[in-house]
Amino acid sequence: MPDLSAELYTAAGERAGDVELNPDIFGIEPNMDVMHQVVTAQLAAARAGTHSTKTRAEVRGGGRKPWRQKGLGRARHGSIRSPQWTGGGVAHGPKPRDYSQRTPRKMKRLALRSALSARASDGQIKVVETFDVWDRPRTKNAVALLEAMGVSGKVLLLAEDHERVAIKSFRNIDGVIASNLGQANTYDVLWAETVIMSKGTLELGQSVPRGTEEHAEQSQESRVESREPEDVLAEDSGLETPDSGLATPDSGLSTPDSGLETPDSGLATDHSERSEDS
Repeated sequence: MPDLSAELYTAAGERAGDVELNPDIFGIEPNMDVMHQVVTAQLAAARAGTHSTKTRAEVRGGGRKPWRQKGLGRARHGSIRSPQWTGGGVAHGPKPRDYSQRTPRKMKRLALRSALSARASDGQIKVVETFDVWDRPRTKNAVALLEAMGVSGKVLLLAEDHERVAIKSFRNIDGVIASNLGQANTYDVLWAETVIMSKGTLELGQSVPRGTEEHAEQSQESRVESREPEDVLAEDSGLETPDSGLATPDSGLSTPDSGLETPDSGLATDHSERSEDS
């Protein structure tokens, strides 16, 4: 697999070399079917679903029969609010509903990696060293950076949570979507002509490539390391174990044969004597 790289810029828009991209995220074969299904589900979930029409039972009026059934030569009707009447109810009309679809998590990750790989193959991913040099939000700085980088058209900016200054500087520009890495989605990546992200955001996104074999192995190792034997837990917590000297049936504690009162020790009442006294 050939090495993938993206152009690296400073916060002033000057070229600073290239940065390598993780092939597990930016170098896979785009899955068009999965991207289509995920984008369709995302757009469907954005629908309000508040449309509504009134049926013949909900329209005001129409409570009596407009004319008698027979004898007038006209069509028979039972209500003036039937669907074929002007002002009547709507048959099979839309009602409020939820359009959201359940999309598996692995499918969302595959679609996002496919979209990023498609943008990376076209050279539409650019990286900025850091936005921390900007002391306060200014749209002027963001516009100057785009002009210096030669970027035009629709842009998606991905920054870290602590880089709020950059997000606020870009979000006032028309045709630019600015968000943090956790809000990145397939639709925004496909919508944008250029994807710009900070170097810290890129490293954070490439640190644990989810959905890959490396991530599965790392997750398995972390789960194994987090498990401890029961005896180790007992020693660390100071809990007593069965061999720690606690009382057992043979440890000398009182038992039913140790001199305690039993039903035959004189405490029990003779029922025959009760009957004679009575």
